[in-house]
Amino acid sequence: MAQETTKDQWRDPAHVQEFFSVRARDWDARFPGDGPAYDAAVADLGLRRGDVVLDAGCGTGRALPALRAAVGPQGVVVGADLTPAMLEAAVRAGRQRSGRLLVADVTRLPLRDGSLDAVFAAGLVSHLSDLVEGLRELARAVRPGGRLALFHPVGRAALAARHGRPVTPDDERAEPNLRPLLARGGWRLDSYTDEDTRFLVLASRADHPARNGAIRS
Repeated sequence: MAQETTKDQWRDPAHVQEFFSVRARDWDARFPGDGPAYDAAVADLGLRRGDVVLDAGCGTGRALPALRAAVGPQGVVVGADLTPAMLEAAVRAGRQRSGRLLVADVTRLPLRDGSLDAVFAAGLVSHLSDLVEGLRELARAVRPGGRLALFHPVGRAALAARHGRPVTPDDERAEPNLRPLLARGGWRLDSYTDEDTRFLVLASRADHPARNGAIRS
């Protein structure tokens, strides 16, 4: 029997990269029905035409077409992921046409302060080695008042059941735990949804100075 991955391993960048590298080629085939949930979450992020948006930990880029449709041809879409094999799968699926793909650790983004209007992050929370520092890095790259969506196509209980374990009180995605973590990371929690078919947290960046900019060269 394969050894269960521990919580600490999920937060280790080397383990995360190894895990997803060997699964990248058939990742989308494992979850063929997730598309509508991604589209609905992107719609709820409230993007405007011309916005600059980052898909943080974009994986195979399932959100990129919806993000591109939301910001229009005049907007900018960037997908960043730690695992090159996942981005290669995104290219095979043709999703590089929807946004620029970057091999990058989202805790050290190659983006200037305040250069983003919004961040979409699917399944990212459980893979950040330090959640507060990761949230601070996302906040650094987003303009004051900009938006963050933390998303998963199934809720906490359904995801835990999928992995054969119960939801525990120390789960960082539980609202009482996540709200102060977001605040420490520079975000204000706006809405929280945790249902069997959806986990979606929307937050706004705290209003403190940031410099305008774009992708660092």
